[in-house]
Amino acid sequence: MRSTGGEHGPAGTPGGADAAAGRGGPAGPPAPHRDTAPAASGHRAAPAEPPAAPARAETFVRCLPPVLTIAADHTYAARLTTTAGTSDPAWFPERWTLDGPEPYAVPLPLGQPEEADSDVLPLSDGRVLIRRRVADRHTFSLLYPTGPGTGELPLGAIECADLSLLPPSPDGMSAYALLPGERSTGVWLVAGGAFGPEHVADVPGHCAGGTWLDREGRLLALDRQMPGGGPVKAVAVDLGRGGEVTPLLQIAPESNDRLLLADADSGLLLLRSDAPGHDRLGWGVLGSCLPVRFPECLRPADVAVTPFAVQPGQVLMPESCAVALRIDGAAGSWVGVWRPAGRRLHHLGVPEGWLTGAGFWSREGVLHLPYEQPGAPCAVALLDAPADDVHGVGANGTQPSVEAAPPAVCKPVPLGRAPLTGRRAPG
Repeated sequence: MRSTGGEHGPAGTPGGADAAAGRGGPAGPPAPHRDTAPAASGHRAAPAEPPAAPARAETFVRCLPPVLTIAADHTYAARLTTTAGTSDPAWFPERWTLDGPEPYAVPLPLGQPEEADSDVLPLSDGRVLIRRRVADRHTFSLLYPTGPGTGELPLGAIECADLSLLPPSPDGMSAYALLPGERSTGVWLVAGGAFGPEHVADVPGHCAGGTWLDREGRLLALDRQMPGGGPVKAVAVDLGRGGEVTPLLQIAPESNDRLLLADADSGLLLLRSDAPGHDRLGWGVLGSCLPVRFPECLRPADVAVTPFAVQPGQVLMPESCAVALRIDGAAGSWVGVWRPAGRRLHHLGVPEGWLTGAGFWSREGVLHLPYEQPGAPCAVALLDAPADDVHGVGANGTQPSVEAAPPAVCKPVPLGRAPLTGRRAPG
């Protein structure tokens, strides 16, 4: 693999993993001002079930990008989209602004359409990273609105067969990618460096996934399988120390233990493991000393359950964090809400046109679900987290679930070594 620099160099911003590793560079052109376009729609919509999303790809195969990628601080989001009603779709990036009184979208087209397999990732200053496949290279650029048009800052390219972007870095200004190799996986900084894409670390084994464990963008969890086979285990990679690897999940010697989500404030971890005999959703707390728990209520019959957002701000209270889960069944997709301290999975209706699997929590426990509808091409539904029955017996998340109800029609308004464990519920 080989990296080639951009025409003008990247817009580097020291901080997070960059500061820890001693990297930094010129600020580049000024970040674009936030747009003042009028809102395309309000925050409210009548709920309904959207169509199911595509099935997930197998581990170590490049997965399809999410329908909408949300920045780490929830200020912006980005996606590839097409003009409605056209017989020959022309793909272009679109940026959503989410931190104002009303959400609105800004198209970022260039002189020619994008390929459908390109990736986009929003930064916290309003620019959007785009990855394109050009022959045997992957090129990177930053896009931003410039009045009536779109500005583009080339960042360079990497020559390799394949790569995958990691989720948005918590520092808001960096972007990373995984490059699979024969016996190791490379971690590359593709935005936020000084001189184009930079090789940051090599992690022995084949790695997939990617979950940030801190607020600085230095500690990265990856799901790793060692060369020659064996179980998949989540490990923590310290990008500030040259990619130092620490075991993170080792629930049983031969179990496949993957990390799905992590909350830096509370230490709550959501994981998937076959240690109980088959794949189950479980939870633990980083650095705790009790076993991982696998609640019965997170295995409802005839549906697939995938967590996608954890409530932030619950410092030292992981059992109180509300977790949003995407539920896929024969009737479509909807949202479940669960807390480790509770004993049930709440089923919620979602707005028609929900960008399935996209959403985030506020610190106050309000779930934000982006959606699009005719007449509302950019909107966010607000759902309050249901309260758990505090009078239930032994509400620690390990009891059998109550009978699953159909989705309610809600008006949208220092790393611990294995085995990983959770804490006791209060009381």
